[in-house]
Amino acid sequence: MARDELNTEAAEGERDRRFHGGAPAHLDDDELARRTDEERADAGVIDYDPAGVPAATDDPVPFDPQADNDEQDIESVTARQEAEGETIPLSEDNPFPPTRYPES
Repeated sequence: MARDELNTEAAEGERDRRFHGGAPAHLDDDELARRTDEERADAGVIDYDPAGVPAATDDPVPFDPQADNDEQDIESVTARQEAEGETIPLSEDNPFPPTRYPES
């Protein structure tokens, strides 16, 4: 017996494909109510479904800067700029940020 769950407009639940494609004798009222609430929430008519929201966590996500590739890239660029003297503070003698273009 081939049974497929079809998502049709009427809240029919499971259908037996051996029978005709007309309306079933009994609609699933719970499924119809669930779909109606979902459509109303999507349209903004009612608030979202609280059952569909995952539980909040209070645990902070651990962060290890030594294992983060982006953090390591930033640190290496910063170290290179400091070593090459690119991070000189602005002053009256040095009013412009450093340039990477050659002096001509």
